[in-house]
Amino acid sequence: DEDGVVIASGFGDLAGLTSRLGLSDEPGPADPALVAPVATAVRGYFAGDLAALDAVPVRQPGGPFARAAWEQLRELAPGEPVTYAELAERAGSPGAARAAGQACARNLVAPFVPCHRVVPAGGGVGDYAYGADVKRSLLEHERAARGTT
Repeated sequence: DEDGVVIASGFGDLAGLTSRLGLSDEPGPADPALVAPVATAVRGYFAGDLAALDAVPVRQPGGPFARAAWEQLRELAPGEPVTYAELAERAGSPGAARAAGQACARNLVAPFVPCHRVVPAGGGVGDYAYGADVKRSLLEHERAARGTT
């Protein structure tokens, strides 16, 4: 936005993101001065500085539980995924694993709010708005950057 706060991000084409935002038209070009710090953070993250995205301000609409879950997502350690039930508990609603999944599904500012760090209790990587391969790749990147496998 005009203050440099990320209100939408993700992986894939702009049309897909526009659709997730419920917009009928693609947004116009962003001010390069506002985008530069965000781009620097993204480059840093993919170069191995896993904390680079943490300082980027974000804003998205959501109810109290979703906002609590998104705050907790930003606190999760890279490369150490939690389950949906664990996220629900951290967000103050033990037993609300399904609501935690919905908060992840409604996240409009991935990877700044790293919903890819939440996995099903039964194993695997689970669903991800940008595909399981992208989620798996992000988790592998974080484990590799931390030196864990």
